[in-house]
Amino acid sequence: MVMALRALFRRPPEVRVVHARGIILSGRFIASPAAARLSRAPHLQGAPVAATVRFSGSSGWRWWPDWLPDGRGLAVAFHLPEARRTDVVAINLPRFPVSRPEHFLAFARALTPRPSMAWRLPLFLLRHPRVLASLPANARALARPPASYASIAYHGIHAFTWVTPYGSERHVRYRWVPEQVRHLGWARACCRGRHYLAQEMREHLRRGAVRLHLQVQVARPGDVLDDPAQPWPASRDLITVGTLELLAEDRSGAVTDFDPLRLVDGIMASADPVLHFRHDVYGLAARARSAAGWHDAAPVQEPLFADRAAAAS
Repeated sequence: MVMALRALFRRPPEVRVVHARGIILSGRFIASPAAARLSRAPHLQGAPVAATVRFSGSSGWRWWPDWLPDGRGLAVAFHLPEARRTDVVAINLPRFPVSRPEHFLAFARALTPRPSMAWRLPLFLLRHPRVLASLPANARALARPPASYASIAYHGIHAFTWVTPYGSERHVRYRWVPEQVRHLGWARACCRGRHYLAQEMREHLRRGAVRLHLQVQVARPGDVLDDPAQPWPASRDLITVGTLELLAEDRSGAVTDFDPLRLVDGIMASADPVLHFRHDVYGLAARARSAAGWHDAAPVQEPLFADRAAAAS
C-alpha cells in the first residue's frame, strides 16, 4: 500500500505519502457529562485534557492548492497522565469507498497516472460498484472550498466499542462538527491564496480559540460494525460528547503521527479490516519519516522548483 501511494503521488519514503501538508495546533478537550456515562475512557470523564491537532489536505502533493477539491483531514491526539495517548482520525468525506484493504490497494493502483489508467480505473469501478455509490455524498463535501479548516464537519469512518463504567457496551462512530458551517466561492478562495487554510487558522487563533464539537453516532442492533463503506442510517442517535478548543499553533514537532488504533481502557476497536490495515500502514510510513528527520514545518516545494531540481540531478 505504501509503495502504491508513493507511485501515485511520486513521493520519496522520507515524506508523507498522503495528507502531505497540514498545520499542527495545541489545545484542550473537555468532555460533556454524557461522555462519562457512555465510556470509562480517561479523556471522557469531564476534566480538561491536553490535545494536539493536525488539520491537513488529503493530497500527497504539498503544493496542492487549498481551493481545489480535496479531502480534509482532522487528527486529534489526547494526552493523558503517565505519558499515555489516544487518537481520533477523521476526514470530511462522509463515505469511505471500499470495504477491504485489498480493494483500496487496487483503487490506488488504478488511479496511478500511467497509460494503463485508461482501462484500469473503469475496470475497477465495474468490479466495485459501491465506489460509485459513495460518489454523490463525497462530491457534495467537495463541492465548495471551505472557509476554514474548522468550518466543516469531519467523519470517523470506523466503528469503535465504548465500554461504560458498569461494563455495558455501545458501538459508535465519531463525528466532529464546527460551530458554524462556512464555505467560499471558487473565485474568492483563489484570491485568498494557494495555502489560505493554514493562514486563516493562524488569523483565527489571534482572535480567540477555535472550537469543534465531538459527536458519536450510536449503532443499533443489526448495524454493520466491520465495514467502513456501509453508513449507518441517519435515524441513529447523535450525542455530543465534548468540545475541542484550539488555542495556538504547535511547532514543537513532538507529535507528527496519529493512529486510530492508539486506544485506552474504555474504548475497543471493531473487527473492521481497514481499521487494522491503517494501523500497519501508518506505522510503516511514520518510521520512514522519523528515520529521515522529516517535520511538518518543512518548506513547501512548488512543482516548478521540483521539476528544475529533477532536471538538474
